[in-house]
Amino acid sequence: MNGITLGLLVPFMGTVVGSAFVFFMRHEMNAIVQKALLGFASGVMVAASVWSLLIPALEFNSDTNSAPQIVPAVVGFLSGMAFLLLIDYVTPHLHLGTSKPEGPHSRLSRTAMLMLAVTIHNLPEGMAVGAVLAGAAEGHVGISTAGALAMSVGIAIQNVPEGAIISMPMRAAGNSRWRSFVIGSLSGAVEPLGGLAVILLTAWLTPAMPYLLAFAAGAMLYVVIEELIPEASTGEHSNMSTVGFALGFVLMMTLDVVLG
Repeated sequence: MNGITLGLLVPFMGTVVGSAFVFFMRHEMNAIVQKALLGFASGVMVAASVWSLLIPALEFNSDTNSAPQIVPAVVGFLSGMAFLLLIDYVTPHLHLGTSKPEGPHSRLSRTAMLMLAVTIHNLPEGMAVGAVLAGAAEGHVGISTAGALAMSVGIAIQNVPEGAIISMPMRAAGNSRWRSFVIGSLSGAVEPLGGLAVILLTAWLTPAMPYLLAFAAGAMLYVVIEELIPEASTGEHSNMSTVGFALGFVLMMTLDVVLG
């Protein structure tokens, strides 16, 4: 249980560390750095979706599921995409760097809608970590404890720049350093909650494991395609996001292969 608790909290601590950058940086984050960090986060999430989630879903022990091996991965992946699409559609939110809210009309404050946007972004990451930790606990899914640790650490690493990307614009918009730090940190609180929900669900319904792994992969890739890559590739310095993507992808792939 202690290992699961640590695995759930490590990504959240990455967000807290990144949000603390607001105490050490006086100005808004450099555009080149922000592009590179967005690309890095995208690379980590894509690699994690493939090596830590989709491949284990495809290799899940066929004795625990009578469906053809590809079906859980396909159904889970498309369900994850549809789930995030639905949340994106019904939740009023505002992405960083934009002035036009998305979702239904709402009287929520700009800060509240920014928080909801980040929550939508972070929920799939928490679900992914929870799915991998549950898979490692099962023991026969093909996910080792070291592999689950690699996933948790990889998400934590990419959460560090994400925390900074959230808190720094908050500070630039006129919020105090402490308010910006708290908002940035709380944006990651949904991750351990999402991970815990997946773990509890898996404990009750073990045959659903491959579906949940693929579901988390689909949800994460939705965020990458819908949010991160567009933000990283628009405007100037988009080549830096490509470099960041390559570094993030290689790092997460290496962590999973070496530790998994």
